[in-house]
Amino acid sequence: MLPWKRALRPLAALLLAAAATIVPVATAQAETQAETSETQAGSAASSGWNDYSCKPSAAHPRPVVLVHGTFANGVDNWLTLAPYLTNRGYCVFSFDYGQLPGVPLFYALGPIDRSAEQLAVFVDKVLAATGAAETDLVGHSQGGMMPRYYLKFLGGAAEVHTLVGIAPSNHGTTLNGLTNLLAYFPGAADLLSTATPALADQVVGSAFLTKLNAGGDTVPGVHYTVLATKYDEVVTPYRSQFLSGSDVHNVLIQDLCPLDLSEHAAVGLLDRIVFHEVTNALDPAHATATTCLSAVG
Repeated sequence: MLPWKRALRPLAALLLAAAATIVPVATAQAETQAETSETQAGSAASSGWNDYSCKPSAAHPRPVVLVHGTFANGVDNWLTLAPYLTNRGYCVFSFDYGQLPGVPLFYALGPIDRSAEQLAVFVDKVLAATGAAETDLVGHSQGGMMPRYYLKFLGGAAEVHTLVGIAPSNHGTTLNGLTNLLAYFPGAADLLSTATPALADQVVGSAFLTKLNAGGDTVPGVHYTVLATKYDEVVTPYRSQFLSGSDVHNVLIQDLCPLDLSEHAAVGLLDRIVFHEVTNALDPAHATATTCLSAVG
């Protein structure tokens, strides 16, 4: 992909977010989306995840909560990874968060600190249903970073054993330098913050990220794994995804399989090499080597 085409993709995402919050949404469209969401949720349960009767096994004693990324939802983001995990004996759950009023099509757009509060409520719900004392979290993009606020400020460290971030925006993004252009357009940063708070929160140097990362990236008692691709065109530079801390495992996917060309979306949606490494992080006692052959494993 040509560099300018790679840059246009995140820019289009920014414009799409602004349009979604400014253009009025018809009531009929909202009702249709609600019906679609209910259908998707039912499909997820019938596929083995979001099954609240699931009880964790001795082999996998902690339920797994999947946390979707910006513009995604609790079903579409996990159509491949959720079955991958349930087929391996995990109790798997997902949810929607970060909704904006009048915007039914896209999620994870609201203020990230409030999204973390939604995560806290959902984890309590999963723990109550499964009887487990702790859960593991696996998140993509914003979903790999947002839980860190829950762990650090909302008491989540007492309820979470492992956090796996797939292409997480841990230290924000420059969108290949596009965020530097905000300063040249008076009012653009304020519009972004008002219309789509989560996007503004993920810009390098934001007040949210400054608070999140002050005093260290991690909290004691939680195991952290970060899975990144050097072809990421959304969270840039890709090494900003990595965490520092005593219980952190930072992984560049191309170090495991140089042939893996997955970019930001693909690593969370389709990449079975990434999925294999997720299972290694969830069950390190039974980890096996991740290679290019893991794509067909």
